[in-house]
Amino acid sequence: MNKERILHGSRSSSSPTILIVDDEPDIIELLELTLARMGMEVFSATNISEAKTLLQSHKFQLCFTDMRLPDGEGLELVNHISEHCPDLPVAIITAYGTTENAVAALKAGAFDYLPKPVALKQLRDLVKSALNLPSLQTEPPSQTQSTQRTLLGVSPPMRQLQATIDKLSRSQASVYISGESGSGKELAARMIHEKSARHKQAFIAVNCGAIPENLMESEFFGYKKGAFTGAEKDHDGFFLFANGGTLFLDEVADLPLTMQVKLLRVIQEKRVRRIGETQEKNIDVRIISATHKKLSYCVESGLFRQDLYYRLNVIELNMPALREMREDIPLIAENILRRLCLEAGRPVCVLKKDALTMLINYDYPGNVRELENILERTLALCPDIPIGKEELQLPAQESLQDATPSSDVTQDQGLPLQDFLDRLEKDSIVKALNLNRYNRTKAAKTLGITVRSLRYRMERLGLNEQT
Repeated sequence: MNKERILHGSRSSSSPTILIVDDEPDIIELLELTLARMGMEVFSATNISEAKTLLQSHKFQLCFTDMRLPDGEGLELVNHISEHCPDLPVAIITAYGTTENAVAALKAGAFDYLPKPVALKQLRDLVKSALNLPSLQTEPPSQTQSTQRTLLGVSPPMRQLQATIDKLSRSQASVYISGESGSGKELAARMIHEKSARHKQAFIAVNCGAIPENLMESEFFGYKKGAFTGAEKDHDGFFLFANGGTLFLDEVADLPLTMQVKLLRVIQEKRVRRIGETQEKNIDVRIISATHKKLSYCVESGLFRQDLYYRLNVIELNMPALREMREDIPLIAENILRRLCLEAGRPVCVLKKDALTMLINYDYPGNVRELENILERTLALCPDIPIGKEELQLPAQESLQDATPSSDVTQDQGLPLQDFLDRLEKDSIVKALNLNRYNRTKAAKTLGITVRSLRYRMERLGLNEQT
């Protein structure tokens, strides 16, 4: 039977309404008492059928559901709500040791999961976060707005990307963003944060490859005044700065293994201890990570911990390359151009038809970042308001072929860019190995890279089996 339990009659008519779906009376009673003390109106159902009936007749602000119910799996209810009530966040109640089910629910669109036995503080924090989610009815950014805050485009890859970002923003799951350099990974991370329940809290972006290894622990975890020479005042570090918000770890593959171990522990325990302190502090941080490298290859080659990989890669978001969205290039270019002109205090420039055609046909190895650099350079050198193809000074598309003496290159012209570049890299490594009689140390020196980097590249390109 459907039940509504209002344990505290002092609630107002505007009180949030919560749905609990569970067949364990003790769990229902615990959640009802806690939520009622928070001023919530609570409905409960013991199976999926009852829950669907309540969803038809009431508007809820949050739903809790167990993973296993008498008439089906909680995942079925998650899918039903995603389809019929997309504005309703769903939290999964999962038993200890069944987190793989919770991960499946997160990928299906669940907001978060609550492990048994239920911790009341975690329950309250989850409710507060869920109720802070922006409505999906919020007016989307105009296509004419600046590219600084949104991803522009109407191509199928861009529409799919935008829909996935909207879905991820309504979850607390860790997200791993993959894609080529310059494809907008940080912008996607910011959009997920700004559309999420954490949008009022901090978004901290960290370039993991730009921090010296000896400073990583103090920068990530913070330190207490006097903890070491030069620690003249307390410093919180990235995790504490991002507490309540989102921590974006860019180029996460560049983290050394020793730091990966410490990072994994903080993510698992949700506690951090500053250098020089004995007490740990609780943290509530959503992790979004990104790298232009293939993180799975890094795991296979031993450069990245597998357990950390699975912690970070709960849900993967792949950024499409700009050459896969050619129909969006005019819109993106015009918006970048408008922004650059406004920042420079000059009249807004326009692109001539031949310039637009040239931009559309260019392959952009550096993606949107390269497009922005091209337009910024053009503005600096072009005093005219209309910009033609001569002013763009695009690099010649055939320059890669001219720079490579190998006769096989002409046979690879039809390959995708990444496959083409992999072929060039493979040829260069093989030549260096042959030149140095397969001495990897000398070959790495010839190529101007480290032995560790050479070993990783050979593993990725499948050269270890051949050599």
